[in-house]
Amino acid sequence: MLEDPEAAMKPQESQTSGLADQVYHSILSGIQNGAYAPHSRLPSEHQLASQFDVSRPVVRTALARLKQEKFIVSRQGAGSFVRPPAVQPPLGFAPVENIADIQRCYEYRLTLEPEAASFAALRYNQSAMAKIEAALETMAQATRQGQHRDDVDFAFHLAIAEASNNHYYHQSLQALQPHIAVGMHIHGISLMGPKQGLDYVLEEHRRIVEAIRSRQPEAARTLMAAHLRASRDRLFDGRMLDLSLR
Repeated sequence: MLEDPEAAMKPQESQTSGLADQVYHSILSGIQNGAYAPHSRLPSEHQLASQFDVSRPVVRTALARLKQEKFIVSRQGAGSFVRPPAVQPPLGFAPVENIADIQRCYEYRLTLEPEAASFAALRYNQSAMAKIEAALETMAQATRQGQHRDDVDFAFHLAIAEASNNHYYHQSLQALQPHIAVGMHIHGISLMGPKQGLDYVLEEHRRIVEAIRSRQPEAARTLMAAHLRASRDRLFDGRMLDLSLR
């Protein structure tokens, strides 16, 4: 019995598509994190194929998608270049004025970050995972020295938002950075007593990383929400403010 040539080609096409998706996400991550700066020239097809250990047709498919989505532009005879981001009005929030605003910030983060963690697991990407793990390792080093690094803590959460491959999560968290920093700083001070506090918080972060690494969206969502609630409760010592409208 003759084999259907179209059916025989489907596994190969599926594999090519999967590899192209991986190359696409890796290059896109480089564009978003600044590794490929606006107006800069991307490596050649040959260089990218060698870098990702894939064929040039796979690279062309990934580049075509990036071009279609307006992340890059091709110039005949010169290669592919990163398009500068469109000028957009910045997303902004009013400054933190009191402790109630810190509680509101936690409430807002609880609507964003658990979902971002879920998508980071669902859309697992090795390059994005490496950034999350690097932040976790720096956090672990600080913990061993009895320190809480607000900047590294935020970098960890931002890396997860970036790994969601949804720029709305990423940009929202970036805009919230000054507000989150206030809460993280106060939370960090609350951990400066017994070292177990720092160790416990590090373990919360480790569990989130493991859920994302294991590609378990529901676990990642649940653990991120639990971490944010625990952080909030430690900061407020379990005594939440009544923010009801009067």
